Amino acid sequence: MTPSRDAILAASAGWVAVVLNVVPGLGAGYLYQRRWQAWWITSALATAWFAAGAWLAQNAAGSEEARNQLVGLIGLLVLAAVTATEAGLAVKRARQKA
Repeated sequence: MTPSRDAILAASAGWVAVVLNVVPGLGAGYLYQRRWQAWWITSALATAWFAAGAWLAQNAAGSEEARNQLVGLIGLLVLAAVTATEAGLAVKRARQKA
């Protein structure tokens, strides 16, 4: 018998999902939780962020390049923080349901 989605989520360690979403980033904690839709959304957002950064950096002067890199890094850190928080809250909700 295959466990339900909520059973898998409730059985996962919340701290592992949070750490995996922060340290390597890009939604690796969602892979651990087997939450494919959340992983695809995170991957699409990160790809769009990289593409936007590359597009904006094409005609950037040397002084703007450092600022663009900082904005790119901050954006990825915000994405990691949001996904880590959401992954932890998802485990908490699944455990309260069960």
